[in-house]
Amino acid sequence: MARSSSRYRPRRPTAARAPQRTRLRKNDTVEVITGKDKGKRGRVLSVDPRTGRVLVEGVQMVKRHTRANPTRQIKGGVAERERPIAASNVMLVCSECGPVRIAHRVDEGGGKARRLRVCRKCGAPLDKKG
Repeated sequence: MARSSSRYRPRRPTAARAPQRTRLRKNDTVEVITGKDKGKRGRVLSVDPRTGRVLVEGVQMVKRHTRANPTRQIKGGVAERERPIAASNVMLVCSECGPVRIAHRVDEGGGKARRLRVCRKCGAPLDKKG
């Protein structure tokens, strides 16, 4: 049997995971609380509950080398883009308090019960009406 090169590492089979519940949503403003980008704030571009990761604008930037492909109108070169970061490494930002934990309150206005995300410090609603 041939030996594999040191650069080749076979991927571990990934078990089917149950989706992790996250309190973050798309377009939330979050602050990174740990890691190389600690202190940076950005908008959540996407949330992946299966892996428990979020894509935050301007955080975890990596350089991606792409080859030019004229048939698909792709320019070659080095492009910078965001990588997902663990949802546990970011905190939602309240407009009055700053980074906060999230609580829930049931709002029964208009005859229909709605679960709202609220700030744990000041109690201000974190959800936009809509």
